[in-house]
Amino acid sequence: MKILIAPDSFKESLEALDVCHAIQSGFRQVFPNANYTLLPMADGGEGTSAVLSYVLGGRWKEVRVHDPLMRPITAKYLLLSDATAVIEIAQACGLHLLNVAERNPIITSSYGVGELIADALDEGSTRIIIGLGGSSTNDAGLGMLAALGMQFFDIYDKPLAQGGGELIKLQRIDDQKFHASVLDTVFEVACDVTNPLCGLLGASLIFGPQKGADAKQVEQLDASLNHFANVCKQQGYQDNQQVAGAAGGLGYALMTFCQAELKSGFNTIAEMTNLAQYIANADLVITGEGKLDAQTAMGKVAGGISELAKASHTPVIAICGSVDGLTPTQTSQFDVVVPSIQKIDSIDQVLSHAYDNIETTAANIAAAMRLGQNMKE
Repeated sequence: MKILIAPDSFKESLEALDVCHAIQSGFRQVFPNANYTLLPMADGGEGTSAVLSYVLGGRWKEVRVHDPLMRPITAKYLLLSDATAVIEIAQACGLHLLNVAERNPIITSSYGVGELIADALDEGSTRIIIGLGGSSTNDAGLGMLAALGMQFFDIYDKPLAQGGGELIKLQRIDDQKFHASVLDTVFEVACDVTNPLCGLLGASLIFGPQKGADAKQVEQLDASLNHFANVCKQQGYQDNQQVAGAAGGLGYALMTFCQAELKSGFNTIAEMTNLAQYIANADLVITGEGKLDAQTAMGKVAGGISELAKASHTPVIAICGSVDGLTPTQTSQFDVVVPSIQKIDSIDQVLSHAYDNIETTAANIAAAMRLGQNMKE
């Protein structure tokens, strides 16, 4: 029996490869001679680079960059053998880099993301995949673009400072010193967020509060992003407001100034790892994620894998931490859905025992499969 194990990470508890090992360990207790293929997956968010490194190899490059508050840190990105660089913005401007008291999207900057991109360009990368996810910023890429040489001036012709709050002052954009290699490079933005830049569903109103913005700051940031987009449009740049609100407007900057293509994160990773072929060659696929909910079918790993598995008529099992609000129609995209939490406990205990819970769940599923094989009709 050929078993493909292809889960996403379980947020705040296990990386995708650890989930693979837990599932394999449980199944091996019942099916020790099965042929197991481990293919950790991601959807363009945090952990994407690690997944691609496991599957495709490549080398890691560490770079000294600036964090969201312009403090020096060390970040890394992945260089693949085909001149492709994989950059997760969270490495340089992630929310996890700030404590709760430091979170303030009025001043936080994406400058470090631009420094990572500049280093990748200097390394000779001709294709850069940007994983948007986990950002602490709402600056529409102001910092990133500044690190790449773009200049922004106010009405007094003074350079803007960092942070989303500065955008309201923008009067003029000067691209004369923009990094020369940008327009010769293919940028792909791996992201499933399609919120517009501004408005009720925009970057500031939807994501600003989780980045530390209060109601007044959310209103200020939305006005700033709208002003930034208007100035860009006035100066002849393409208008990408409708689908570019991801990561506090970083998606807007990448599409507007780097001609980036916004793509499904899962589809990008699936294509790069040849996932469809792995599924077609398997007798059984086991996937999973921390929580199966209404978002699962909207570009998440487990939902995407279920679609590919159904297309190739391969049975698919989903192991998750919990199931929340799924309708029978939504759960029917899998042949089996099993939550892995073994008992009611505190969230800290649940997260700390994730590996054991997943291993036990996998062993129980395998035992049920063995029982089914041995039962008489």
